[in-house]
Amino acid sequence: MAHDQDVFSTPIARDIFLQKYSMNGQEKWEDTARRVVDAVCAHHLNNELRREIFELIRDRKFIPAGRYLYAAGRDFHQTSNCFLFRADDSREGWADAGYKSYMALMTGGGIGFDYSDVRPYGEVVKRTGGLATGPISLMKTINEIGREVMQGGSRRSAIWAGLSWTHKDVFDFLQLKNWSPELRAMKERDINFALPMELTNISVIYDADFFAAFETTDHPLHDRARQIWAQNSTQAFKTAEPGFSINFENARESLHNACCEVVSEDDSDRCNLGTLWMNRFSSVHEFARATQLATVFLILGGIYSHTPTEKIAEVGSRNNRIGLGLGGMHEWLMQRGQDYVVTQEMSEWLQAWAEANDDSAYRWATFFGVNVPKGKRAIAPNGTIGLVAETTTGIEPLFCAAYKRRYMKDKQWHYQYVIDGSVKRLMDRGVSLELIERNDAYALDFEQRVKFQYDVQKYVDMAISSTCNMHRWGTELNNYTTVDKYADILYKYARGLRGFTCYPDGARGGQPITKVSVKEAMSKEGHVFVEEVRSCTNGVCGV
Repeated sequence: MAHDQDVFSTPIARDIFLQKYSMNGQEKWEDTARRVVDAVCAHHLNNELRREIFELIRDRKFIPAGRYLYAAGRDFHQTSNCFLFRADDSREGWADAGYKSYMALMTGGGIGFDYSDVRPYGEVVKRTGGLATGPISLMKTINEIGREVMQGGSRRSAIWAGLSWTHKDVFDFLQLKNWSPELRAMKERDINFALPMELTNISVIYDADFFAAFETTDHPLHDRARQIWAQNSTQAFKTAEPGFSINFENARESLHNACCEVVSEDDSDRCNLGTLWMNRFSSVHEFARATQLATVFLILGGIYSHTPTEKIAEVGSRNNRIGLGLGGMHEWLMQRGQDYVVTQEMSEWLQAWAEANDDSAYRWATFFGVNVPKGKRAIAPNGTIGLVAETTTGIEPLFCAAYKRRYMKDKQWHYQYVIDGSVKRLMDRGVSLELIERNDAYALDFEQRVKFQYDVQKYVDMAISSTCNMHRWGTELNNYTTVDKYADILYKYARGLRGFTCYPDGARGGQPITKVSVKEAMSKEGHVFVEEVRSCTNGVCGV
């Protein structure tokens, strides 16, 4: 294997690495792997263990989250990807929410807030005699902080907002991102036009009481529970939001990061992420050994990382959460000629992952004198890291063999053609392009997507971030007449999920990925195009 930037088989992977993670754009991938391992592990592990971890990263079998690749070795090395907060219902709480948002975003971490404790709109504020503006007002304030803060100085802010199904303002929350046709048209004409709440992912928070109310006809909240589930489902299948945050075992474990794979009940908790890429392992024994090494790396990452505030340092050390995730799962299945289901063999690998992770976390935390992690496994969406890994991300099935990817650079929209890295490897193995392209169907098989997430969640002690693709709203396969069918499927598996999000095609103007044929992508791969922003009607402006 040539260990330089030519390790990447697709131009987009090389470009993403050089733009986002290569120190000063000069490092090769091998250099980045060495910098990260030396910074995090040099003072704690012997040469042999450091060499093993370095080789895992070099060979892209384990990739720490983007904050590690970017920040490790810098003067201010904040390597946590995200921070989790609870909004407090007081003047001081609102001011503190702003402070925490600024501090976290400006150091490169995404943020998530549960606003359920904030009093509803219109309630009397006794000491001043005024009326409460409600949690949605605070959400909008935090969203605008994110708009004006370039996260860590280098990327747009990532934010999440959650509100309990029992909150009086939840029906307004459900409609929060129903932007008018006029606002949508303005966004299409000017991609920089500011839409309300557009930087914030939103979810309704459900708990065990919700399921009891939903299923018990004489429960005082029965009608409310059914109404909220129906409205949430319609909104999600139509506009993509709100999503569903499900906390079946612990109602207070309602805090999430921006992408919702990490959970906590404690304000100012943090997430500390990395991903093992299943498609690159040849045996379950090798995979289990890599799990042990990746776990000790993340334990050390928690020790190494700077933190934005003293409270985050205190809560982060107490809970010591790590989130070791998986990627390349669908490619792993396709390598074996298997369908997109959790097979017996995959179950054995997942069990080995969970056991090795639990054992290693306990042993190494004890060895280093830190707390045993309160959460250990979380499967992230792996946006740009998935592009660097050049395979299917997280639990996602192959979305499309080839696509246009749209992104912002120098305040201008660019796009380039991409052939999925897993597609190239599968074709090299002799798998036919026809068979590969037929796998696209899994991305739009609603029940199979939900069932796969349900089955994998059994091995995950925190959560899974996964976005289920759906047909465009208003088409034959996604409209008002199909909502109940999809809502019933989701409810069927809901108790075994920690969250659910979906994305109907075209739900957002300027969506980042548009499917194209492999033939078209092959003729244009490697070229970057500057987008001419113009008015359009198909929901994918300029692409």
